Amino acid sequence: MKAKFVHRCTHVLDKEATIKFYEEALGMKVLREMGPEDGSWTNTFMGNDGVPFEIELTWNRGRVEPYENGGKDAHIAFVVDDFDAAHELHEKMGCIIRENPRMGLYFIADPEDQWIEILPAR
Repeated sequence: MKAKFVHRCTHVLDKEATIKFYEEALGMKVLREMGPEDGSWTNTFMGNDGVPFEIELTWNRGRVEPYENGGKDAHIAFVVDDFDAAHELHEKMGCIIRENPRMGLYFIADPEDQWIEILPAR
């Protein structure tokens, strides 16, 4: 058997803020969106050009309690081509939540408190 990792789903309360965050912080764009005609939920898929991995943002109308998206140890990771510029942008955005200079990485959090590991290209 051969499997290919294609996306990670995270549940969100504020879809628009989360989309804006991923666009600004990581240069992602909305690839497609699906859901029923009544608008009770949507699945918004975001990605980067040429990368075969997507984030699925699942939003449910009427939900007010935050989701548990795997706890603080669960995270996604991105390699960035300009680590210093990314770090500067994320500092300005105020989204850096933990830095590990010894390992040469840091974490940011999206509006839903999803942790995202930022790694330099090696």
